[in-house]
Amino acid sequence: MPLISNARRWFTWLMCLSACGLPALSGAADYPSRPITIVVGYSPGGANDVLARIVAEKLTLSLGQPVIVENRPGVASIVGASYVAKAKPDGYTLLMGASGPIVFNHVLYAKLPYAPQDFAPITLVGTFPLVMLTQASNPAKSLADMVSFAKQNPDKVNFSAPSASFQLIAELFNGKTGTKFQHIPYKGSNDAITAVMTQDVTMTLIDTGPALTALQGGRVKAMAVTSGERLKDLPNVPTMTELGVDINVSFWSGLLAPAGTPAPIVKKIQEEVTKVLEMPDVKKRISVLAITPTSNTPEQFEKMIQSEIVAWRQVATEKNIKAN
Repeated sequence: MPLISNARRWFTWLMCLSACGLPALSGAADYPSRPITIVVGYSPGGANDVLARIVAEKLTLSLGQPVIVENRPGVASIVGASYVAKAKPDGYTLLMGASGPIVFNHVLYAKLPYAPQDFAPITLVGTFPLVMLTQASNPAKSLADMVSFAKQNPDKVNFSAPSASFQLIAELFNGKTGTKFQHIPYKGSNDAITAVMTQDVTMTLIDTGPALTALQGGRVKAMAVTSGERLKDLPNVPTMTELGVDINVSFWSGLLAPAGTPAPIVKKIQEEVTKVLEMPDVKKRISVLAITPTSNTPEQFEKMIQSEIVAWRQVATEKNIKAN
């Protein structure tokens, strides 16, 4: 009789597990069983898109299922981010998100169709600092020279920025140095750099990829980088912190899933992406984009996102910066 009673209890317990989430656990164990889509909120060809395709190619091999990149461009990557935020949380729709839509949009836009809690961060994929560029003919030989001139001539200095997120970095520089470089908006990174070349603006703080390309032309020069260490591609360019300016900032790209995605699935993706980023050929391909392959745990990634939102919201509030 006790054996029958125990059997009934086990049966009842298993039925409860099935009703309360056993399929989700089983799905995590079997994941993936069909193609995975990585959504990119930008047009094809950009750094975020290329990064997603490099990762997708390797994940296809390691996971044994096709990993497809789907571009859903829109203003400030809002379209792509919103799409993934509302997707089924089963691990089959992911976002190659950037610091722009995941951090800066929450700081700069009064209203968005998605919130930070709509995502389950998986892992960072790559980071890149910004480079301060000025005209090659600028008589300033150092960052200190530029700061000194700017303080003496506040009405004669300005900067170009392709979006409000880049503007925030430049305003942070103003705050740290006591300068008053005036903001001049431009549509893209290349436009912002061209404005420096043509001397329409004094300087720009811009992403490394376009900056390195521009530097090869010889019409601009690099004054400093915002990374904690010097860039291997620009070994002679000092960091802001080396020069006494307390700025250590990098933009980033990373993988996120819809909130509610089972933790075992998130962990599996994170582990596979970490392995991908350690592959020598992947490191080489990503370095061409002037991006440093970087991974972390879901917990570390989430904590980083939350802390960055708080920090940059303070800067935006102090400088009254909002997205147009």
